[in-house]
Amino acid sequence: MSFDFLFTPVEELDHLIGGLFDGAPLVVALAIAFLLGLRHASDPDHLVAVTSLVAAEHGDTRHAARLGAWWGMGHTAALVALGVPLIAFKAGMPAWLESAAERTVGAVILVLAVRVIYRWARPHAHPHRLRTSRQALSIGLLHGLAGTGAVVILLIAALPTQLEAALCLAVFAPMSMVSMTACTAGFAWVLTRPAIEPIYRTVLVPGLGVFGVMFGLWYAGLPV
Repeated sequence: MSFDFLFTPVEELDHLIGGLFDGAPLVVALAIAFLLGLRHASDPDHLVAVTSLVAAEHGDTRHAARLGAWWGMGHTAALVALGVPLIAFKAGMPAWLESAAERTVGAVILVLAVRVIYRWARPHAHPHRLRTSRQALSIGLLHGLAGTGAVVILLIAALPTQLEAALCLAVFAPMSMVSMTACTAGFAWVLTRPAIEPIYRTVLVPGLGVFGVMFGLWYAGLPV
């Protein structure tokens, strides 16, 4: 089983938006980077991680938003820490490192999804909390590590100078953090509405957990 089809729409959207960089003045390029950053949380691997974070917290919107913010901060830190030197030297991420990061992200998603199913099956159990702020930050760092290469390649290819690429990265990175926080909080808020919450507790949580297991296995390069 392959989940490539989930990535096709966002890749096409990024290609469409990224194409606007060509010949654009700096102000327009920064606006495009702003939009790309706000869209970034909708990547399928990000959304699967979001559903796991929210489901494990039983739809606690405030706590989910806090974890989403830490997740976004980790992602932003990795983008800046790796992206700036890559742009400065017009280099790309080593393929082996990017692949290893993606596989690790898949393994993390798998663990989170199993945790969701466990907590749903044993609602009265109170095991050690898996999703502290530090752990959410670590997940964000991994996501940022896995995605920095593609972002840098886009900016270097589309913009005439390293300075412009770095400025666009400086806009893209924090906007991706904002979008991740908003996406996590919004998802938790929707799922806890009175009309949806009963279905969420009984059907969606285990369903999201099973889907997360399958997606995590696939993203980690393991047989599904």
